[in-house]
Amino acid sequence: MRIAIYGAGAIGGLMGAHLARAGEDVTLIARGPHLAAMQANGLTVLNASGEFNVRPRATDDPAVAGIQDYIIIALKAQSVPAIADKLTPMIGPDTAVVMAVNGVPWWYFHGLAGPLKDKRLVSVDPGDRQWDLIGPERVIGCVVYPAAEIVEPGRLKHVEGDRFTLGEPGGEKSERILALSRALIASGLKAPVRPDIRTEIWVKLWGNVAFNPLTALTGATLDVICTEPGTRAVAKAMMLEAEAIANALGVKMPVDIERRIDGAAAIGAHKTSMLQDFERGRPIELDAIVGAVSELGRLVAVPTPTIDMIYALTKQKAKVAGLI
Repeated sequence: MRIAIYGAGAIGGLMGAHLARAGEDVTLIARGPHLAAMQANGLTVLNASGEFNVRPRATDDPAVAGIQDYIIIALKAQSVPAIADKLTPMIGPDTAVVMAVNGVPWWYFHGLAGPLKDKRLVSVDPGDRQWDLIGPERVIGCVVYPAAEIVEPGRLKHVEGDRFTLGEPGGEKSERILALSRALIASGLKAPVRPDIRTEIWVKLWGNVAFNPLTALTGATLDVICTEPGTRAVAKAMMLEAEAIANALGVKMPVDIERRIDGAAAIGAHKTSMLQDFERGRPIELDAIVGAVSELGRLVAVPTPTIDMIYALTKQKAKVAGLI
């Protein structure tokens, strides 16, 4: 099958390298020195077992790729609206678009029954660009769990994790999602298909909405945030607000909040992705991870005073640092 990875950085590159090694027709779409290195020497993945190199097609021009069976978008959430129109040369009548993007997805309300059916979210899709140019009917949801990083152009390190949970917005086990799952599994990754991808999204988001901005604000690692009484209390307050929103949307968290925080503490001296982005001077996924939860709260009339406060403080810090 023909698979394009739009945003072949750490996570996108990891998926693309595994799929290419398994024999799929893969196109990696990237830019800058990383693209130049992949064009010259292929993409190398370092992992606990050693390393492997693949040489799929690599380009910065989607038109070179042609019509695809699947387009996997692995960009930061705030970067996707600006490139939505660039996907057009790769989209045919049966092309599926896999959103391997953090935070609340722009397609969240697609096909849901009730007063919020097909509601569009300003915080993650300003101007409805993704909704109009990609189309929610093309979407396959994807929750990303692995950690990876680019150690130098053309070389990435697979740190941990190998699960990419998939789900149709409507919950069905369609042939397109089962085929993608089979391909990912054959490549050495885990790709379970879940009937309720929104619950999977909330489980990951539940921690991220609190831990990411709190670590970014304080510079503290995850273990400190979750064990120091003051910051743990703030994190819990944010998570309680998020849980109330999830419940109002019909999602029940599968784990107790104290256990969820304790589990995060047990990870140890980990820097969240948002803290790492702050330290490296890179744009942060603040709206998708925090601002969108606040927007959902307004839609279901659930107050979010703690989330709103931390969102405002983190946004101001990011503005001063030139990251948004």
